[in-house]
Amino acid sequence: MRPSPRLVAALAVLPVALAGCGGGGSTGTPAAPPSIADATTDNRPVKAGGTLNIALNADPDALDPSSATTLVGREVFANMCEKLYDIDAASALVPQLAAALPEVSDDGKEVTIKLREGVKFNDGTPFDAEAVKKSLDRHRTWKKSARKADLAPVDKVTVVDPATVKLTLSQAFTPLTSQLADRAGMIMSPKALDEAGDSFGASPVCVGPFQFAGRTSGSEIVLEKAPDYYDAAKVKLDKLVYKIIIDPNVRAANLKSGDVHVADQLATTTVKGVQADPNLKVVAGGGLGYYGVTINIGNANGATEKSGPVDTALGKSPQLREAFELSLDREVINKTVYNGLYEADCSPLPLDSPYRTQDPQCSKRDVAKAKQLVQASGVPTPVPVSLNTPNDATNIRLAQVIQQMAKEAGFEVSVKTGEFVSNLEQGKAGDFDAMLVGWSGRVDPDGNLTGMVTTGGANNYSGMSDPGIDDPVKEAAAESDTAKRTELYSSATKKLAELRGIVYLYHNKYYLGTHKDVAGVRYFKDGLPRFATAGFTS
Repeated sequence: MRPSPRLVAALAVLPVALAGCGGGGSTGTPAAPPSIADATTDNRPVKAGGTLNIALNADPDALDPSSATTLVGREVFANMCEKLYDIDAASALVPQLAAALPEVSDDGKEVTIKLREGVKFNDGTPFDAEAVKKSLDRHRTWKKSARKADLAPVDKVTVVDPATVKLTLSQAFTPLTSQLADRAGMIMSPKALDEAGDSFGASPVCVGPFQFAGRTSGSEIVLEKAPDYYDAAKVKLDKLVYKIIIDPNVRAANLKSGDVHVADQLATTTVKGVQADPNLKVVAGGGLGYYGVTINIGNANGATEKSGPVDTALGKSPQLREAFELSLDREVINKTVYNGLYEADCSPLPLDSPYRTQDPQCSKRDVAKAKQLVQASGVPTPVPVSLNTPNDATNIRLAQVIQQMAKEAGFEVSVKTGEFVSNLEQGKAGDFDAMLVGWSGRVDPDGNLTGMVTTGGANNYSGMSDPGIDDPVKEAAAESDTAKRTELYSSATKKLAELRGIVYLYHNKYYLGTHKDVAGVRYFKDGLPRFATAGFTS
């Protein structure tokens, strides 16, 4: 369905807050999408030494692998806190602190992991099976941990010998290796854990090419080359300085001026301008995650607490949630807000996931039907909707487009902006009506579902609690057959589409801008820039 002339006119007068930076405004020819492969092919020699300044688009939450929930935090962790496993350029799972992929028993309930030997944490403490057990047990049991759902099937971690751990599971859990390739697999210095306790995130110590040196909240995070790193010879840079620059135009301008050498998550409206600068280049990552409107339908007492009634129009009425979704046009949002550089979709699973059935039938914009549903709901119009959004220009722009689209169907959307981490805290607490929030994505589909949409999930901000979601997601995690898992995920995502606790809008692509004299950066589909082999060419 084509957007109405009235909607086009309304969108045309929205403030183009992202325009500028070398002609990268939201009008004219869209930027050409850079290739993910570009990030793995720049193997020019780099010199030893130097400080790499990196612009982050938000201030991370606490740098504690057990409790952290932000993508920007994962970007810092990628260069400071290694995991048992990682992904490579092809999104295949590969050993990192583990010495090999896990050995799994026939019934899937015993998982044995061999570890690298001769490794030290960045404080000189030996890395061994006891340290792995300590971290995994903390991830599983600490009251503040956001990793509990990631490792829920793990009943016990046993030290077999100094270089081997065994995980005993309550049920077979196919996504385990994928979970151990993210924060649930990050291993922390046992000495630092003992000394810092709950405050570990203020001065984290892990195994990594760089070590934590300091943080100024809202301003910067500094990492220095780690002398005890097991592969220190390949690390060329002396220091990484992450600068918090929320405004996308300022981020792109600082890249252009040379104040920063790398800028993460370039706004799609600035990609073209950065590409046009002969001193800069852009590479792409991401695509595993999603972004959308999360609607509070049962988060009355906190995301991990028992679901309860929510006293908002959208929260109480499935009809209104359907009407709200029908008022939105995903393709127009992609073109208007993101220059067509994202991937419009209505599923939490990536477009190229082997666990997707045929593409879901995403709803098309239908204002007439949306109006009928609003009228049938019996709620007086305009229906009030409070939409929480991070306070960066891109999210504000998205909120404004949603506001204008929904208005035609009888909704009055008030946009409530806030600092990124504060918005997440409100989401966890259930202190919202609807919110713009996404998930950076994982290679196994369980990582895009369990924590976000199943009962008690740490990031289940909508408060969904339905056996039609919980049961197939749990069954799929215990299943190793791809076809059977695909069928189960199809069942779960159909129920998600009915409940509309999340109205999925698109899969994010991440665009990383760098100076042309920076080489050796690794940037994969997880959208995490890796700087272990990075440096300056001159």
